[in-house]
Amino acid sequence: MGGFRELPREVKILTAVAFTVAVGFGIQSPAIPVFAGEFGVGSAAVGAVVSAFAFMRLATGLPGGRLVNRLGERAVLTIGMALLAVTSILAGLSWNYPQLLIFRGLCGVGSALYTVSAMNMLLRVTPASHRGRATGYFQGGYYLGTVTGPALGGGLLGVSPRLPFFVYGVAVAIAGAIATVALSKAVPIIDAVARTGTASEAGTGSGAGPGAGVGNGRPGITLGRALRHRSYLAALTTNFGLGWAVFGVRVSVLPLFLLVVIKADAAWIGTGLAAGAIMQAVTLPVAGRVADQWGRRPSLLLGQGLILGCLVMVITWQTLVAYLAAFALMGLGTAFCTTGGAATVGDVTRGRGGTVVAGYQMTADLGMTVGPLVAGQLAASYSYEVAFLATGAVVLIGWIMALVMPSRPT
Repeated sequence: MGGFRELPREVKILTAVAFTVAVGFGIQSPAIPVFAGEFGVGSAAVGAVVSAFAFMRLATGLPGGRLVNRLGERAVLTIGMALLAVTSILAGLSWNYPQLLIFRGLCGVGSALYTVSAMNMLLRVTPASHRGRATGYFQGGYYLGTVTGPALGGGLLGVSPRLPFFVYGVAVAIAGAIATVALSKAVPIIDAVARTGTASEAGTGSGAGPGAGVGNGRPGITLGRALRHRSYLAALTTNFGLGWAVFGVRVSVLPLFLLVVIKADAAWIGTGLAAGAIMQAVTLPVAGRVADQWGRRPSLLLGQGLILGCLVMVITWQTLVAYLAAFALMGLGTAFCTTGGAATVGDVTRGRGGTVVAGYQMTADLGMTVGPLVAGQLAASYSYEVAFLATGAVVLIGWIMALVMPSRPT
Protein backbone atom coordinates (compact mmCIF):
# COMPACT_ATOMS: atom_id res chain seq x y z
CA MET A 1 0.00 0.00 0.00
CA GLY A 2 3.03 2.27 0.05
CA GLY A 3 2.33 3.14 -3.56
CA PHE A 4 -1.19 4.22 -2.62
CA ARG A 5 -0.02 6.46 0.22
CA GLU A 6 2.27 8.46 -2.06
CA LEU A 7 -0.53 9.34 -4.48
CA PRO A 8 -2.37 12.70 -4.34
CA ARG A 9 -5.22 13.03 -1.86
CA GLU A 10 -7.74 13.43 -4.68
CA VAL A 11 -6.85 10.01 -6.09
CA LYS A 12 -7.67 8.38 -2.75
CA ILE A 13 -11.02 10.17 -2.61
CA LEU A 14 -11.87 9.19 -6.18
CA THR A 15 -10.89 5.57 -5.53
CA ALA A 16 -13.24 5.40 -2.54
CA VAL A 17 -16.02 6.97 -4.62
CA ALA A 18 -15.40 4.49 -7.46
CA PHE A 19 -15.71 1.58 -5.05
CA THR A 20 -18.98 2.94 -3.65
CA VAL A 21 -20.49 3.57 -7.09
CA ALA A 22 -19.43 0.11 -8.30
CA VAL A 23 -20.89 -1.64 -5.25
CA GLY A 24 -24.16 0.18 -5.81
CA PHE A 25 -24.16 -0.68 -9.50
CA GLY A 26 -23.48 -4.32 -8.66
CA ILE A 27 -26.30 -4.32 -6.09
CA GLN A 28 -28.67 -2.97 -8.72
CA SER A 29 -27.64 -5.27 -11.60
CA PRO A 30 -29.41 -8.50 -10.48
CA ALA A 31 -32.63 -6.56 -9.87
CA ILE A 32 -32.93 -5.03 -13.34
CA PRO A 33 -34.21 -8.10 -15.25
CA VAL A 34 -36.45 -9.17 -12.35
CA PHE A 35 -38.01 -5.74 -11.90
CA ALA A 36 -38.46 -5.18 -15.64
CA GLY A 37 -40.07 -8.60 -15.96
CA GLU A 38 -42.72 -7.64 -13.42
CA PHE A 39 -44.20 -5.28 -16.03
CA GLY A 40 -45.00 -8.26 -18.25
CA VAL A 41 -42.46 -7.53 -21.00
CA GLY A 42 -40.37 -10.04 -22.93
CA SER A 43 -36.64 -10.69 -22.95
CA ALA A 44 -35.99 -8.15 -25.72
CA ALA A 45 -37.61 -5.38 -23.67
CA VAL A 46 -35.65 -6.46 -20.60
CA GLY A 47 -32.45 -6.25 -22.65
CA ALA A 48 -33.45 -2.77 -23.80
CA VAL A 49 -33.39 -1.58 -20.19
CA VAL A 50 -29.76 -2.67 -19.97
CA SER A 51 -28.91 -1.26 -23.40
CA ALA A 52 -30.52 2.11 -22.62
CA PHE A 53 -27.93 2.72 -19.91
CA ALA A 54 -25.00 1.83 -22.20
CA PHE A 55 -26.41 3.76 -25.18
CA MET A 56 -26.89 6.97 -23.20
CA ARG A 57 -23.38 6.66 -21.75
CA LEU A 58 -22.04 6.45 -25.27
CA ALA A 59 -24.23 9.28 -26.60
CA THR A 60 -23.38 11.75 -23.83
CA GLY A 61 -19.67 11.06 -23.38
CA LEU A 62 -18.40 13.91 -25.57
CA PRO A 63 -20.94 16.47 -24.29
CA GLY A 64 -19.83 15.47 -20.80
CA GLY A 65 -16.23 16.14 -21.77
CA ARG A 66 -17.18 19.60 -23.03
CA LEU A 67 -18.91 20.30 -19.72
CA VAL A 68 -15.72 19.32 -17.90
CA ASN A 69 -13.76 21.81 -20.00
CA ARG A 70 -16.31 24.53 -19.29
CA LEU A 71 -17.32 23.94 -15.65
CA GLY A 72 -14.45 21.93 -14.20
CA GLU A 73 -14.28 18.35 -12.99
CA ARG A 74 -15.70 18.82 -9.50
CA ALA A 75 -18.87 20.52 -10.71
CA VAL A 76 -19.54 17.91 -13.40
CA LEU A 77 -18.76 15.07 -11.00
CA THR A 78 -21.31 16.48 -8.55
CA ILE A 79 -23.93 16.87 -11.29
CA GLY A 80 -23.30 13.37 -12.59
CA MET A 81 -23.53 11.68 -9.21
CA ALA A 82 -26.63 13.67 -8.27
CA LEU A 83 -28.27 12.60 -11.53
CA LEU A 84 -27.26 8.98 -10.88
CA ALA A 85 -28.74 9.06 -7.39
CA VAL A 86 -32.03 10.73 -8.32
CA THR A 87 -32.72 8.67 -11.45
CA SER A 88 -31.89 5.42 -9.68
CA ILE A 89 -34.45 6.17 -6.97
CA LEU A 90 -36.99 7.22 -9.61
CA ALA A 91 -36.32 3.98 -11.50
CA GLY A 92 -37.16 2.08 -8.32
CA LEU A 93 -40.40 4.05 -8.06
CA SER A 94 -41.42 3.31 -11.67
CA TRP A 95 -44.96 2.01 -12.06
CA ASN A 96 -44.70 1.04 -15.74
CA TYR A 97 -42.08 -0.17 -18.22
CA PRO A 98 -41.60 3.10 -20.21
CA GLN A 99 -40.75 4.97 -17.01
CA LEU A 100 -38.17 2.35 -16.04
CA LEU A 101 -36.63 2.57 -19.52
CA ILE A 102 -36.42 6.38 -19.40
CA PHE A 103 -34.93 6.54 -15.92
CA ARG A 104 -32.35 3.85 -16.73
CA GLY A 105 -31.32 5.88 -19.77
CA LEU A 106 -30.93 8.98 -17.59
CA CYS A 107 -28.82 6.89 -15.21
CA GLY A 108 -26.51 6.35 -18.17
CA VAL A 109 -26.20 10.13 -18.63
CA GLY A 110 -25.23 10.52 -14.99
CA SER A 111 -22.72 7.69 -15.30
CA ALA A 112 -21.10 9.33 -18.33
CA LEU A 113 -20.74 12.67 -16.53
CA TYR A 114 -19.30 10.98 -13.45
CA THR A 115 -16.77 8.78 -15.24
CA VAL A 116 -15.46 11.46 -17.59
CA SER A 117 -15.03 14.04 -14.82
CA ALA A 118 -13.51 11.56 -12.35
CA MET A 119 -10.98 10.22 -14.85
CA ASN A 120 -10.06 13.70 -16.09
CA MET A 121 -9.47 14.85 -12.52
CA LEU A 122 -7.44 11.75 -11.70
CA LEU A 123 -5.17 12.23 -14.72
CA ARG A 124 -4.79 15.96 -14.09
CA VAL A 125 -3.86 15.88 -10.44
CA THR A 126 -1.39 13.00 -10.78
CA PRO A 127 2.13 13.59 -12.15
CA ALA A 128 3.16 11.48 -15.14
CA SER A 129 5.47 9.34 -13.00
CA HIS A 130 2.47 8.08 -10.98
CA ARG A 131 -0.42 8.07 -13.49
CA GLY A 132 -0.29 4.33 -14.08
CA ARG A 133 -0.49 3.60 -10.35
CA ALA A 134 -3.26 6.13 -9.82
CA THR A 135 -5.29 4.57 -12.61
CA GLY A 136 -4.61 1.09 -11.25
CA TYR A 137 -5.90 1.87 -7.78
CA PHE A 138 -8.88 3.82 -9.11
CA GLN A 139 -9.96 1.02 -11.44
CA GLY A 140 -9.08 -1.59 -8.83
CA GLY A 141 -11.54 0.06 -6.44
CA TYR A 142 -14.19 -0.04 -9.14
CA TYR A 143 -13.70 -3.70 -10.01
CA LEU A 144 -13.55 -4.71 -6.37
CA GLY A 145 -16.92 -3.03 -6.01
CA THR A 146 -18.34 -4.87 -9.03
CA VAL A 147 -17.33 -8.20 -7.46
CA THR A 148 -18.82 -7.27 -4.06
CA GLY A 149 -22.05 -5.65 -5.24
CA PRO A 150 -23.92 -8.56 -6.88
CA ALA A 151 -23.63 -10.71 -3.76
CA LEU A 152 -25.27 -7.96 -1.69
CA GLY A 153 -27.83 -7.29 -4.41
CA GLY A 154 -29.04 -10.87 -4.35
CA GLY A 155 -29.99 -10.55 -0.69
CA LEU A 156 -31.81 -7.25 -1.22
CA LEU A 157 -33.61 -8.70 -4.21
CA GLY A 158 -35.19 -11.28 -1.94
CA VAL A 159 -36.84 -8.45 0.00
CA SER A 160 -38.05 -6.44 -2.99
CA PRO A 161 -36.86 -5.91 -6.58
CA ARG A 162 -37.24 -2.16 -6.01
CA LEU A 163 -34.98 -2.05 -2.94
CA PRO A 164 -31.62 -2.32 -4.78
CA PHE A 165 -32.49 0.80 -6.80
CA PHE A 166 -33.13 2.77 -3.61
CA VAL A 167 -29.95 1.50 -1.94
CA TYR A 168 -27.90 2.41 -5.01
CA GLY A 169 -29.42 5.90 -5.13
CA VAL A 170 -28.78 6.61 -1.47
CA ALA A 171 -25.22 5.22 -1.60
CA VAL A 172 -24.33 7.35 -4.63
CA ALA A 173 -25.90 10.44 -3.05
CA ILE A 174 -23.84 10.02 0.12
CA ALA A 175 -20.64 9.33 -1.83
CA GLY A 176 -21.28 12.32 -4.09
CA ALA A 177 -21.86 14.66 -1.15
CA ILE A 178 -18.69 13.48 0.58
CA ALA A 179 -16.65 13.81 -2.62
CA THR A 180 -17.97 17.32 -3.31
CA VAL A 181 -17.01 18.51 0.16
CA ALA A 182 -13.68 16.67 0.26
CA LEU A 183 -12.61 18.04 -3.12
CA SER A 184 -13.74 21.61 -2.45
CA LYS A 185 -10.41 22.57 -0.86
CA ALA A 186 -8.35 21.33 -3.77
CA VAL A 187 -6.10 23.90 -5.45
CA PRO A 188 -5.26 24.12 -9.17
CA ILE A 189 -2.32 21.99 -10.24
CA ILE A 190 0.79 24.08 -10.70
CA ASP A 191 2.15 24.80 -14.14
CA ALA A 192 5.32 22.74 -13.70
CA VAL A 193 3.32 19.53 -13.80
CA ALA A 194 1.30 20.77 -16.77
CA ARG A 195 4.49 21.54 -18.68
CA THR A 196 6.59 18.52 -17.77
CA GLY A 197 4.23 15.97 -16.23
CA THR A 198 6.90 15.05 -13.68
CA ALA A 199 6.67 14.77 -9.93
CA SER A 200 10.24 15.88 -9.41
CA GLU A 201 9.53 19.46 -10.49
CA ALA A 202 6.10 19.86 -8.97
CA GLY A 203 5.50 17.26 -6.32
CA THR A 204 2.26 15.32 -6.05
CA GLY A 205 -0.04 17.79 -4.34
CA SER A 206 -2.77 19.24 -6.54
CA GLY A 207 -6.47 19.60 -6.86
CA ALA A 208 -9.53 20.40 -8.87
CA GLY A 209 -11.79 23.35 -8.49
CA PRO A 210 -14.13 25.09 -10.89
CA GLY A 211 -12.47 25.67 -14.20
CA ALA A 212 -9.94 22.96 -13.48
CA GLY A 213 -10.32 21.52 -16.94
CA VAL A 214 -8.49 24.49 -18.40
CA GLY A 215 -6.62 25.64 -15.30
CA ASN A 216 -3.87 28.21 -14.96
CA GLY A 217 -4.64 30.04 -18.17
CA ARG A 218 -3.42 27.13 -20.25
CA PRO A 219 -6.16 25.76 -22.54
CA GLY A 220 -6.72 22.04 -22.63
CA ILE A 221 -5.86 20.01 -25.70
CA THR A 222 -8.72 19.57 -28.17
CA LEU A 223 -9.90 16.23 -29.50
CA GLY A 224 -8.77 17.20 -33.00
CA ARG A 225 -5.23 17.89 -31.81
CA ALA A 226 -5.15 14.71 -29.76
CA LEU A 227 -6.11 12.64 -32.80
CA ARG A 228 -2.85 13.76 -34.42
CA HIS A 229 -0.89 11.99 -31.67
CA ARG A 230 0.07 8.40 -32.45
CA SER A 231 0.05 7.66 -28.73
CA TYR A 232 -3.58 8.74 -28.42
CA LEU A 233 -4.58 6.75 -31.51
CA ALA A 234 -2.92 3.70 -29.97
CA ALA A 235 -4.86 4.25 -26.75
CA LEU A 236 -8.12 4.55 -28.72
CA THR A 237 -7.61 1.38 -30.76
CA THR A 238 -6.49 -0.71 -27.80
CA ASN A 239 -9.44 0.52 -25.74
CA PHE A 240 -11.85 -0.26 -28.59
CA GLY A 241 -10.42 -3.78 -28.79
CA LEU A 242 -10.74 -4.08 -25.04
CA GLY A 243 -14.40 -3.11 -25.16
CA TRP A 244 -15.04 -5.51 -28.05
CA ALA A 245 -13.23 -8.54 -26.65
CA VAL A 246 -13.38 -8.21 -22.87
CA PHE A 247 -16.41 -6.10 -22.01
CA GLY A 248 -18.44 -7.44 -24.93
CA VAL A 249 -17.55 -10.89 -26.30
CA ARG A 250 -16.32 -12.22 -22.96
CA VAL A 251 -19.74 -11.77 -21.35
CA SER A 252 -21.88 -12.63 -24.38
CA VAL A 253 -20.43 -15.01 -26.99
CA LEU A 254 -17.81 -16.82 -24.87
CA PRO A 255 -20.41 -18.13 -22.36
CA LEU A 256 -22.47 -19.50 -25.25
CA PHE A 257 -19.32 -21.19 -26.58
CA LEU A 258 -18.93 -22.86 -23.21
CA LEU A 259 -22.47 -24.24 -23.34
CA VAL A 260 -22.70 -25.16 -27.02
CA VAL A 261 -19.18 -26.30 -27.96
CA ILE A 262 -17.47 -27.31 -24.72
CA LYS A 263 -20.84 -28.51 -23.36
CA ALA A 264 -20.03 -27.58 -19.76
CA ASP A 265 -22.51 -26.73 -17.03
CA ALA A 266 -23.82 -23.15 -16.99
CA ALA A 267 -22.48 -22.70 -13.45
CA TRP A 268 -18.97 -22.42 -14.92
CA ILE A 269 -19.95 -19.17 -16.67
CA GLY A 270 -20.04 -17.33 -13.36
CA THR A 271 -16.84 -19.05 -12.24
CA GLY A 272 -14.99 -17.87 -15.33
CA LEU A 273 -16.24 -14.30 -15.04
CA ALA A 274 -15.37 -14.20 -11.34
CA ALA A 275 -11.86 -15.54 -12.02
CA GLY A 276 -11.24 -12.83 -14.60
CA ALA A 277 -12.65 -10.06 -12.40
CA ILE A 278 -10.63 -11.12 -9.36
CA MET A 279 -7.42 -11.45 -11.38
CA GLN A 280 -7.98 -8.02 -12.87
CA ALA A 281 -8.74 -6.35 -9.53
CA VAL A 282 -5.71 -7.91 -7.83
CA THR A 283 -3.35 -7.10 -10.70
CA LEU A 284 -4.38 -3.49 -11.36
CA PRO A 285 -2.08 -1.85 -8.75
CA VAL A 286 0.87 -3.92 -10.01
CA ALA A 287 0.01 -3.16 -13.63
CA GLY A 288 -0.12 0.55 -12.79
CA ARG A 289 3.37 0.43 -11.34
CA VAL A 290 4.61 -1.40 -14.45
CA ALA A 291 3.08 1.31 -16.67
CA ASP A 292 4.97 3.96 -14.68
CA GLN A 293 8.30 2.15 -14.49
CA TRP A 294 8.45 0.25 -17.81
CA GLY A 295 6.46 2.69 -19.90
CA ARG A 296 3.03 2.85 -21.51
CA ARG A 297 3.94 0.99 -24.70
CA PRO A 298 5.22 -2.19 -22.99
CA SER A 299 2.07 -2.26 -20.83
CA LEU A 300 -0.22 -2.00 -23.83
CA LEU A 301 1.75 -4.59 -25.78
CA LEU A 302 1.74 -7.02 -22.87
CA GLY A 303 -1.95 -6.51 -22.15
CA GLN A 304 -3.11 -6.82 -25.76
CA GLY A 305 -0.80 -9.79 -26.27
CA LEU A 306 -2.31 -11.62 -23.30
CA ILE A 307 -5.87 -11.01 -24.54
CA LEU A 308 -4.91 -12.19 -28.03
CA GLY A 309 -3.29 -15.27 -26.54
CA CYS A 310 -6.45 -16.04 -24.58
CA LEU A 311 -8.52 -16.07 -27.77
CA VAL A 312 -6.02 -18.40 -29.44
CA MET A 313 -6.12 -20.65 -26.36
CA VAL A 314 -9.90 -20.94 -26.44
CA ILE A 315 -9.92 -21.76 -30.17
CA THR A 316 -7.05 -24.26 -29.96
CA TRP A 317 -7.91 -26.11 -26.75
CA GLN A 318 -11.66 -26.33 -26.54
CA THR A 319 -11.75 -27.57 -22.96
CA LEU A 320 -13.12 -26.27 -19.68
CA VAL A 321 -9.62 -25.87 -18.24
CA ALA A 322 -8.54 -23.74 -21.21
CA TYR A 323 -11.75 -21.70 -20.90
CA LEU A 324 -11.15 -20.88 -17.24
CA ALA A 325 -7.45 -20.21 -17.77
CA ALA A 326 -8.29 -17.88 -20.65
CA PHE A 327 -10.68 -15.89 -18.47
CA ALA A 328 -8.07 -15.50 -15.74
CA LEU A 329 -5.36 -14.42 -18.18
CA MET A 330 -7.82 -12.08 -19.89
CA GLY A 331 -8.32 -10.33 -16.56
CA LEU A 332 -4.55 -10.02 -16.26
CA GLY A 333 -4.24 -8.57 -19.76
CA THR A 334 -7.09 -6.14 -19.14
CA ALA A 335 -5.30 -4.74 -16.09
CA PHE A 336 -2.23 -3.86 -18.16
CA CYS A 337 -4.30 -2.43 -21.02
CA THR A 338 -6.48 -0.16 -18.89
CA THR A 339 -3.64 1.30 -16.83
CA GLY A 340 -1.32 1.75 -19.81
CA GLY A 341 -4.07 3.26 -21.97
CA ALA A 342 -5.37 5.71 -19.37
CA ALA A 343 -1.85 6.81 -18.45
CA THR A 344 -1.14 7.41 -22.14
CA VAL A 345 -4.19 9.66 -22.42
CA GLY A 346 -3.03 11.56 -19.34
CA ASP A 347 0.39 12.07 -20.91
CA VAL A 348 -1.12 13.39 -24.15
CA THR A 349 -3.55 15.76 -22.45
CA ARG A 350 -1.24 16.79 -19.60
CA GLY A 351 -4.42 16.29 -17.59
CA ARG A 352 -6.30 18.99 -19.52
CA GLY A 353 -8.75 17.69 -22.08
CA GLY A 354 -12.25 16.65 -21.08
CA THR A 355 -13.34 15.71 -24.61
CA VAL A 356 -10.11 13.78 -25.15
CA VAL A 357 -10.71 11.69 -22.03
CA ALA A 358 -14.35 11.26 -23.05
CA GLY A 359 -13.34 10.08 -26.52
CA TYR A 360 -11.03 7.50 -24.98
CA GLN A 361 -13.72 6.15 -22.69
CA MET A 362 -16.29 6.10 -25.49
CA THR A 363 -14.18 3.77 -27.62
CA ALA A 364 -14.58 1.02 -25.01
CA ASP A 365 -18.35 1.65 -24.90
CA LEU A 366 -18.46 1.49 -28.70
CA GLY A 367 -16.49 -1.76 -28.78
CA MET A 368 -18.72 -3.21 -26.08
CA THR A 369 -21.77 -2.32 -28.17
CA VAL A 370 -20.53 -3.46 -31.59
CA GLY A 371 -18.43 -6.47 -30.58
CA PRO A 372 -21.17 -8.78 -29.27
CA LEU A 373 -23.41 -7.96 -32.25
CA VAL A 374 -20.76 -8.72 -34.89
CA ALA A 375 -19.26 -11.71 -33.09
CA GLY A 376 -22.70 -13.11 -32.32
CA GLN A 377 -23.75 -12.85 -35.96
CA LEU A 378 -20.50 -14.49 -37.12
CA ALA A 379 -20.98 -17.32 -34.64
CA ALA A 380 -24.55 -17.87 -35.83
CA SER A 381 -23.73 -17.65 -39.55
CA TYR A 382 -20.37 -19.45 -39.56
CA SER A 383 -18.84 -20.71 -36.31
CA TYR A 384 -17.60 -19.62 -32.92
CA GLU A 385 -14.04 -20.01 -34.19
CA VAL A 386 -14.69 -17.41 -36.91
CA ALA A 387 -16.22 -15.06 -34.33
CA PHE A 388 -13.15 -15.37 -32.11
CA LEU A 389 -10.77 -14.93 -35.05
CA ALA A 390 -12.54 -11.68 -35.97
CA THR A 391 -12.27 -10.55 -32.36
CA GLY A 392 -8.58 -11.44 -32.38
CA ALA A 393 -8.09 -9.36 -35.53
CA VAL A 394 -9.53 -6.30 -33.76
CA VAL A 395 -7.21 -6.87 -30.80
CA LEU A 396 -4.25 -7.39 -33.14
CA ILE A 397 -4.85 -3.98 -34.75
CA GLY A 398 -4.60 -2.41 -31.30
CA TRP A 399 -1.39 -4.34 -30.61
CA ILE A 400 0.15 -3.08 -33.87
CA MET A 401 -0.85 0.49 -33.06
CA ALA A 402 0.79 0.15 -29.65
CA LEU A 403 3.91 -1.27 -31.29
CA VAL A 404 4.39 1.78 -33.53
CA MET A 405 3.47 4.42 -30.95
CA PRO A 406 6.35 6.55 -29.64
CA SER A 407 7.85 5.59 -26.31
CA ARG A 408 6.88 9.06 -25.09
CA PRO A 409 3.97 11.25 -26.25
CA THR A 410 4.92 13.74 -28.93
